[in-house]
Amino acid sequence: MKILKIKYHLCAAMKIFLYKMVFGKKFLCGSRTTFRRNFNIYIEDGNTKLKIGDDCFFNHGCSINVLLNVDIGGECIFGENVKIYDHNHRFTDETRKIKDQGYTVAPVKIGSHCWFGSNVVILKGVTIGDNCVIGAGCIITEDIPSNSIVTMDRKLLINSIKSS
Repeated sequence: MKILKIKYHLCAAMKIFLYKMVFGKKFLCGSRTTFRRNFNIYIEDGNTKLKIGDDCFFNHGCSINVLLNVDIGGECIFGENVKIYDHNHRFTDETRKIKDQGYTVAPVKIGSHCWFGSNVVILKGVTIGDNCVIGAGCIITEDIPSNSIVTMDRKLLINSIKSS
């Protein structure tokens, strides 16, 4: 197990180095931050910035997409497949294709010491305070105050198959 962890840390260090080469000052990453396979970031050209604090951990399949600004505090833990977006497609002009309408953008700020369960999606304009736990599968569309636990009220609907 220790060998596997060393491998992940070395791969993450190499990828951070490459991200810094590609994105320059737009990508700031704290010390001892690491991630597993299939971690991806995209940072748009222009006055954009992604800042990740010290000692963060991103599990398999996480991605961060930045058209404006994403700021992540230190010592955060991200479960598998967490997605962070600081933008959304415009789609209200029926005379134009959605892909041609551009985006709306708003910064995302995540405090320190947060834990995000698997498959969490964090959308534009959200501020999440310090010491928060965001349960698996949550879609975060509004601000979350510090020291909060967030879960979604999901219910399974189970019906019988009726033969005719």
